[in-house]
Amino acid sequence: MKDFFEKLVPKVSAHCDVPCGIYDPITAQIAALSVIRMVDLMHALEGHDALTTANSMSRYIATKESEAIKCKEEIRIIWGDFIKPAHLEQFPQIHDVVHKIMMSASAAKQGVSREKAMELLESVNSFAEIFWAIKGLATKRVKAPYAPNEEVVYPVL
Repeated sequence: MKDFFEKLVPKVSAHCDVPCGIYDPITAQIAALSVIRMVDLMHALEGHDALTTANSMSRYIATKESEAIKCKEEIRIIWGDFIKPAHLEQFPQIHDVVHKIMMSASAAKQGVSREKAMELLESVNSFAEIFWAIKGLATKRVKAPYAPNEEVVYPVL
């Protein structure tokens, strides 16, 4: 049976699940910004009526959870599919940065701490700086043009 499949399907290889070559940490950065935004919106509910608060709070929690998971997933894909041994030699701190992202995203999901959400964004920004350095591009930090108006890392093109 193995011979049958080897003849039927040519040998293929790719650096990722699909050989697209498109990697960008911006999706993780936007997810981290969304976590911060949901925390801010949750804190802004203080003083509203119970029904409005319950409705909005449940929606904000669900969004915060899904965005934190998205952040982790996007970083995991880049780390697992794009980062190679040569990159690890050049940036040995990348494992610690990725681990901090995973832990920060979990902490952001577990509570309503803006500080924890900001730690997530900072870790993702650190990852983005490494990612773009691997690509040979300088970076800059700019404030996002939308709430929560926190700094994100962009490549200088």
